[in-house]
Amino acid sequence: MENGSQRKWQFGGNEELNTAAISVRGALAMLMNNVNNPDDGDHHPQRPTIMLGRGDPTEFRSFWTTQSAVDAVTDALQSFKFNSYCPTGGVLEARRAIAEYLSRDLSHKLLAEDVYLTGGCTQAIEIMVSVLARPGSNILLPRPGYPQYEARASFDHLEVRHFDLLPEKGWEVDLDAVEALADHNTAAIVIINPSNPCGNVFTYQHLEKIAETAKKLGIFVISDEVYGHLTFGSNPFVPMGKFSSTVPVITLGSISKTWIVPGWKLGWIEKNDPKGIFDKTGIVDSIKNYLDITTDPATFIQGAIPQIFERTKETFFSNIIGIMREAADIVYEMTKEIPCLTCPHKPQGSMVVLVKLNLSTLEGIDDDIQFCLKLAKEESVIVLPGVTVGLKNWLRITFAVELPVLEDGLQRIKAFYQRHSKKQ
Repeated sequence: MENGSQRKWQFGGNEELNTAAISVRGALAMLMNNVNNPDDGDHHPQRPTIMLGRGDPTEFRSFWTTQSAVDAVTDALQSFKFNSYCPTGGVLEARRAIAEYLSRDLSHKLLAEDVYLTGGCTQAIEIMVSVLARPGSNILLPRPGYPQYEARASFDHLEVRHFDLLPEKGWEVDLDAVEALADHNTAAIVIINPSNPCGNVFTYQHLEKIAETAKKLGIFVISDEVYGHLTFGSNPFVPMGKFSSTVPVITLGSISKTWIVPGWKLGWIEKNDPKGIFDKTGIVDSIKNYLDITTDPATFIQGAIPQIFERTKETFFSNIIGIMREAADIVYEMTKEIPCLTCPHKPQGSMVVLVKLNLSTLEGIDDDIQFCLKLAKEESVIVLPGVTVGLKNWLRITFAVELPVLEDGLQRIKAFYQRHSKKQ
């Protein structure tokens, strides 16, 4: 060793982290690395990059959170009451405020003990997937869907079975497929409502059918409602917890999208279970035990929650929804002018929409990833390839940007199409 021979180190990275499903963040980083360089002589080197691939509009003043939320955080910090560790599950006052807020839409009243605070909805996903990852178990995930579920399931060795969302039926769940996929090892079905990545909002009737199907199969529902109430179409938002008398429901949520503060990382796991099934089956104990060994959301953000919920005026939400409604109209109408894109339905909720990529109209582009890479390089526009969310040769477009920016981005996509369209 001392004579110059190479030491053999006994450690290495966890290769399973390198083989997990593709992430939104990883895909966006790849595309940003492909944005044109001012020195390479490409098409429009001086134009700013337009990000239509990420649901984070915080850079735009029209999407800034309400001043009352900022004041609540300031007050929590200046009180010096929230500089400590927090108890398992979160600060009691924050859990109680969230329970009261969520109970407004339910037929039953949530208690503070029904809410567990997490570091954003991402940590809530990690916790619930880990809770279910018993040997031999499987979980039913939507396709298309949010890739964090599959990535975490892969890491936890939890088998994933995909059911389709049907674009011809407004992205409803293929319930026949759900019944065919489930077996005695299936633990839960995940739904995302309002939908990321599709932009649809499930009707009351469809949610009721999902609940009845889950009950028939003996599984529970995990309902990702991080975009809850961010709706602007004909279907109102209905929380899955309304059907908890039929089937037990775990709801995942956060303040990230509704208050436009994704960096504050305050989410929750909400237990809708009036019959106490989660207690009897050990799910509650597993959630609590996971929370005992993981990190907590910042205590001062938790401390601000009661004031945030109490003092945010309804006009803040209505203003955001008004912008999103207009943006949804723009993206739906302008994609009609781009022959390589087909938008099956005008988005009704969330901040995103899925559009089909018509490769037959394009020259020299083989799939959605190649389309997005070329678009980033030539037009400095970032959209997410559909393969990232489980649907190859589709695109996920985020329309939570200021309207002139959205229009500019879509015009650039149209120019890109015109440059790459097959000559007649």
